[in-house]
Amino acid sequence: MDPILLEYAWVLLVLIVLEGLLATDNAVVMAVMVKHLPKLQQKKALFYGLLGAFVFRFTALFMITFLVKFWEIQAIGAIYLLFISGKNIYDKVTHKPEGHPNKKPKKQSGFWMTVLKVELADIAFALDSMLAAVALAVTLPELGNFHIGGINGGQFAVMLLGGMIGLVMIRFAAKQFVVMLEKYPTLETAAFLIVGWVGVKLVVLTLAHPALLIIPEAFPHSTMWKMTFWVVLLILAIGGYLLAVAKSKVKANR
Repeated sequence: MDPILLEYAWVLLVLIVLEGLLATDNAVVMAVMVKHLPKLQQKKALFYGLLGAFVFRFTALFMITFLVKFWEIQAIGAIYLLFISGKNIYDKVTHKPEGHPNKKPKKQSGFWMTVLKVELADIAFALDSMLAAVALAVTLPELGNFHIGGINGGQFAVMLLGGMIGLVMIRFAAKQFVVMLEKYPTLETAAFLIVGWVGVKLVVLTLAHPALLIIPEAFPHSTMWKMTFWVVLLILAIGGYLLAVAKSKVKANR
């Protein structure tokens, strides 16, 4: 029994690390989505987003073989992220001076609409991470003789626990990103570039979906693509942070 439990513990650790890596880009998207809300509502929006994501992921584990057939879910997520990234960067580039007579205040989403957007973004992110979790969990020996949603109970528990820990990591990472965006406002441009890059990631996943196969199905999981994605993400994140800190220092010295 001990070797089996050790194997389960190892797979759970791998799942937590995987979710932690995925939490980085997901958290930036969440932070950008809730940033316009008052501080108290930011926390509530992230909490409700976490609660809804918990319910969705728990339910989706029963329906994963059904949900993955719909490439449209990730396609909609990709289009939405690319849209908000492009629109916000365009707005910044064409931004009118504060005193411009024709300038109209930008209308922001309300609290519950923001929560809904956070939920929809998580649904788009969830499928890829859940598929990875299923692929890892089914390699484990069955533990017990009960099944949930066609998956062994022990394997199901590992997937659920790994996913829930990942969601908590996303929640707290998003909170830290919100703090950084408030401290360094110019970092917001880099954040929206990252949002757009995550949208590209979802485009790649959509194009490689078995129902489309516009690009090879294995490409999104290839070492080349993963390295490209993370290198570009790190360049955007580190470059944006250094530029924001430099601008902040220049502003403080004036």
